[in-house]
Amino acid sequence: MAVPVVTIDPAAVKLSREEVLRYSRHLIMPEVGMAGQQKLKAARVLLIGTGGLGSPTSIYLAAAGVGTIGLVDYDTVDESNLQRQIIHGTKDLGKPKVESAQETLLDINPYLNLKLYNVPFTSHNALEIIRDYDIVVDGTDNFPTRYLVNDACVMLGKYNVYGSIFRFEGQVSIFGDPDGPCYRCMFPSPPPPGLVPSCAEGGVLGILPGTIGTLQATEAIKLILGIGKPLIGRMLLYDALDMAWDTIKIRKNPTCPICGEHPTLTELIDYEQFCGVPAHDRSSYGEDQAKRPVPAISVREFAGWRSSGQAFFLLDVRDPHEAEISQMGADALIPKNVVRQRLNELPRDLPLVVYCRSGARSADVVRWLEDEGFTKAVNLAGGINAWAREVDPSLPTY
Repeated sequence: MAVPVVTIDPAAVKLSREEVLRYSRHLIMPEVGMAGQQKLKAARVLLIGTGGLGSPTSIYLAAAGVGTIGLVDYDTVDESNLQRQIIHGTKDLGKPKVESAQETLLDINPYLNLKLYNVPFTSHNALEIIRDYDIVVDGTDNFPTRYLVNDACVMLGKYNVYGSIFRFEGQVSIFGDPDGPCYRCMFPSPPPPGLVPSCAEGGVLGILPGTIGTLQATEAIKLILGIGKPLIGRMLLYDALDMAWDTIKIRKNPTCPICGEHPTLTELIDYEQFCGVPAHDRSSYGEDQAKRPVPAISVREFAGWRSSGQAFFLLDVRDPHEAEISQMGADALIPKNVVRQRLNELPRDLPLVVYCRSGARSADVVRWLEDEGFTKAVNLAGGINAWAREVDPSLPTY
């Protein structure tokens, strides 16, 4: 397979004396040289997300001399981010992530041209944002945005450097090449809502996004320079626990609705509706749209129950290792994945208050309980983290 080349004119830019010194270790490599470094300076790369994957990717692209980097993210820096999102620091807590990332990247390389998009990335603005970039790096952590990035890149003929992480495992591939597969070729439809937990629910080893994000940066630079064998038609799989690498082949699907021989998807759609889940924590796509709404009780209302002596049964559906972090006196700890096998342990004649970390898993459990005839089950809105924030600040949040 011929090495795909991103159309970038190296003659469009020149390197200053200071830049020649900065990039000298690149310039003495025949695979890069002056022309290659000029390509890097002329390149325009868009990063969707400045979190776990976006942090190392943007840092290394900036250090390598990619001239224009766009950053899309409208989240703010939270303390739980700092375990893996190395572009942010304690001083940045509460700051918009794109602004925090901008400070770090300009400190690394003041010759950058940074474009900040502190907005939700949606079907309404995706094409407009992506249009002027050569390569898109997908550092998102949810299915709606992954499908959106994929479809927008295919429609505009842009390379999509894909990365994904969960717990100890990661994936890297390149989608969007005219002769290669796209994300939909491999995943024609999203998994059922609730089947695949997010990193917020399942966790991620803090080092893992550094490994995967650096690989994404490597693939982006190879595309810009037109060197090596990029991960087109292949997906690299990484298992940090076994320190094992594997590569699987991905074939272009001729019937793919977006990149196939006869595309049926000709415009961007509502991806939250398509996937049945919100794209991010601050999405306007409510729980009542994503899934059947469930009876819920606020943490303050539940605190009133406790103080008044109201009878109830409190069920914790987190995993046992999470219960070691914080507890609120549950009557039973039954992880979500085994609740259906232990229904006989739950009362049907008492209000059954179900909680987890944030209220997402417990909402799923309440739906299951309703289907099994439990008429008094309610979800603790916001989970134990909301309880810690609003009722018992002695408990840690996580």
